[in-house]
Amino acid sequence: MNVLIVTGLSGAGKSVALRVLEDMGYTCVDNLPGLLVEDLLDLCRKTVPPIERVAIVIDSRSSVFRYSTERMFNSLDLISDPYEILFLDCSNEVLQRRYSETRRRHPMHDDIYAGILMERELLEPLRQRANYIIDTSGMTPVELSRTLGDTIKNGEGDRFRLIIASFGFKRGIPINSDIVVDMRYTANPFYEENLRNLSGRDKPVFDFVMSDPLVRRHLSEMTKMLKSLIPAYEREGKHRLMVSFGCTGGRHRSVAMAEALYENMKDFRNTVVKHRDLVIEAESISERFES
Repeated sequence: MNVLIVTGLSGAGKSVALRVLEDMGYTCVDNLPGLLVEDLLDLCRKTVPPIERVAIVIDSRSSVFRYSTERMFNSLDLISDPYEILFLDCSNEVLQRRYSETRRRHPMHDDIYAGILMERELLEPLRQRANYIIDTSGMTPVELSRTLGDTIKNGEGDRFRLIIASFGFKRGIPINSDIVVDMRYTANPFYEENLRNLSGRDKPVFDFVMSDPLVRRHLSEMTKMLKSLIPAYEREGKHRLMVSFGCTGGRHRSVAMAEALYENMKDFRNTVVKHRDLVIEAESISERFES
């Protein structure tokens, strides 16, 4: 049986995630106390025909999480089937705004921000064990649906997942990054008029960035480091690693480096590449320089 534990911060999109998973063929159960998980799965096994895909939301609304991290993990350890954990994360500021807009009470505290901080601290050990982490801070429900579908699909059949991302520092560091690398040490293609409107995925910009010997050396050392570290992470039970490359806007240098590292790592482990600010930076450049 394919078992997916869905958890994360209240307001981060678990309800949307359940609807998407239902469309993907999962039998979904919301707000199940941890101690009842194995009973539910036993019932699914006995169903004729047996239920093959189950998604269970377990979060801070359940008292099993509120009072004991040990009790939380003991509940998960009772699950006899292999399972994976999907954790939905979101920035504190966005969560506070979502609660203010909907006028809902936070399940952990009457003060919304205090509740967010309490819940984040409570769920951090579970986040560390997650197979998949999705940051929904800047996502619409449609974008979350698409990302979730791609994440679960790409995760099938390979427990460890390497995520290589690009971003622009002016829009903040992705909060679910494990390793952050600053690419602002090399020349910026933005100041080359013939390259400005291209991206790091275009050959002229890619070649420009990779023409720097220091960048090529950096790429080689990053590749060797990850190929050495990932088996060690796996031995310690880690299922994902997100390496994020940043430059000023997230369109040229960081994108080129992310694409280059992806090519080096894609055959080593299940690897995906994501460019957070690629499109929005293109729109920003267009507004500033086209008239």
